[in-house]
Amino acid sequence: MITRIPGAVASRSRAIVHNGIVTTVTTSPDKSDDMYVQAKGALANIDKNLIDAGTSKAKILTAICYCADMSAKPALNKAWDEWVDMSNIPMRAVIGATLEGKDLIEIVCTAAV
Repeated sequence: MITRIPGAVASRSRAIVHNGIVTTVTTSPDKSDDMYVQAKGALANIDKNLIDAGTSKAKILTAICYCADMSAKPALNKAWDEWVDMSNIPMRAVIGATLEGKDLIEIVCTAAV
């Protein structure tokens, strides 16, 4: 069975649950020009999506952060380090990417249920 958790746009899910794995994606609701602010907002959304899917950040397996400005990666790292469950550290990659509008960060995570 596949469970789809609807996103803000009718044609997209913000999370999918299948076979004991959750995949989720988010950007920040705050479109500030500050990477730290956007990263904190996106990570808070990841928490919400994981809870809605029946899991938590303690069960994250992988995270891929798409970053619009790699020179702002230290600010992303600061937000990440404040947020991550240090007892259950996931694999994380940061990839430079062109993002839509004022988004500075988009995060895709997989987690166990």
